[in-house]
Amino acid sequence: MTNLIGEFECRLDPKGRIMLPASLKKQIPSEAKDRFVINRGIEKCLVIYPKHDWDATSSEINALNMYVKKNRDFARYFYRGATELGLDSTNRLLFPKQLLEYAGIEKDLVLFAYSNKIEVWAKETYDKLLGDEPEDFSTLAEEVMGRKSNISSTDVS
Repeated sequence: MTNLIGEFECRLDPKGRIMLPASLKKQIPSEAKDRFVINRGIEKCLVIYPKHDWDATSSEINALNMYVKKNRDFARYFYRGATELGLDSTNRLLFPKQLLEYAGIEKDLVLFAYSNKIEVWAKETYDKLLGDEPEDFSTLAEEVMGRKSNISSTDVS
């Protein structure tokens, strides 16, 4: 699985394209063959997947029981607006206009890469989101990650 990392501030050109930052492009595995899929994020952002990671994610969704209404609703929302993208000869990605409108992206944006995806945020929205950092990140970390192991710090000698 791909393991992307980094935050990158970018600017859309007048045609709705961005130059993929070189340090991010270096992280894209060769299996992606410079092909990506972009779709709507769960929050008000866009998500770019390297194509091979999109295929794996799609397989998970396609394995859901589509006789269950919640599963159908989720699949429809998840796939809504999904578009395949490819890098042009100068390493630019052209974003679909309707997806830019959905995410409220006009010019300045942030690419937030983690795990196997790249979230695309309007810079102002991203700054506001991170400005709402929890008062006690330590407590949040314990709630989310504390259950990952049955070994507590007192068990280690």
